[in-house]
Amino acid sequence: MNRMPLAKRAQILGFLVEGMSLRAASRLADCSINTVTKLLVDVGMACAEYQDRELRNLSCQRVQCDEVWSFVGCKQRNLPAERKAESGVGDVWTWTAIDADSKLVLSWLVGDRDKEAATMFVSDLASRLSNRIQLTTDGYRIYLEAVNSGFDVPVDYGMLVKHYSEGQQGPERKYSPSKFVSAERRKVMGKPDKAHISTSYVERQNLTMRMSVRRFTRLTNGFSKKAENHAHAVALHFMYYNFGRIHKTLRVTPAMEAGVASHVWRLEEIAALVPEPVAKKRGPYKKKPR
Repeated sequence: MNRMPLAKRAQILGFLVEGMSLRAASRLADCSINTVTKLLVDVGMACAEYQDRELRNLSCQRVQCDEVWSFVGCKQRNLPAERKAESGVGDVWTWTAIDADSKLVLSWLVGDRDKEAATMFVSDLASRLSNRIQLTTDGYRIYLEAVNSGFDVPVDYGMLVKHYSEGQQGPERKYSPSKFVSAERRKVMGKPDKAHISTSYVERQNLTMRMSVRRFTRLTNGFSKKAENHAHAVALHFMYYNFGRIHKTLRVTPAMEAGVASHVWRLEEIAALVPEPVAKKRGPYKKKPR
């Protein structure tokens, strides 16, 4: 049985969670890029299944939600006409929900930025909570109906609506974001505390994702080529962020702060989430017909 040692698999995962591309990881690990890709797929699936199972009945108090943009294959505006009907290419959005106290990312969804994706994301978030929370999102209108239909229990919901200027014109516009003007805290549902209507933590998590996942880095050729691999990379990132990376302000991992884990996970433990293959007895040799 040809199986890569656990230490080698952990080394490759360490390259990936620190922002390296697949080819860079394959060069440093001295292995094929197909090997790195297969490891990402296997570990990504295992990480998604583990977190879906373990991140349940969470007693969070304040949750912040946001969505971050990326693309698969090419940007939506550059998509050829013959590929516009193809699924899994173009712009893709990662919806995230973070606990403002433990910094645990308790739910995420990779998909479009539409009503259907928002409803699925909010419903999944609601299913992981065990008590009433204060929820904060940005001013994206789709959240209003998604929160109404996604939560079966009352929720204290507030929106942080930010206002920006038009920004400068010309070729430099895409590299210079619009100037921030003001922010408005709106009470939407229940009795949210205005002092805690904020999206600072989830927006900081978006930056962490862009710094830690090569596929999210702008102006590079490290973007995702397949939507499935993009989702696997996101699952691996959140597994390492929640369970294996010590948060600087908490001095423990978010999972430990939330009471989900009892120790800091090593990369070997994350790699070991993929079950070892079972050696099977080789069957009889079958001759090919002439």
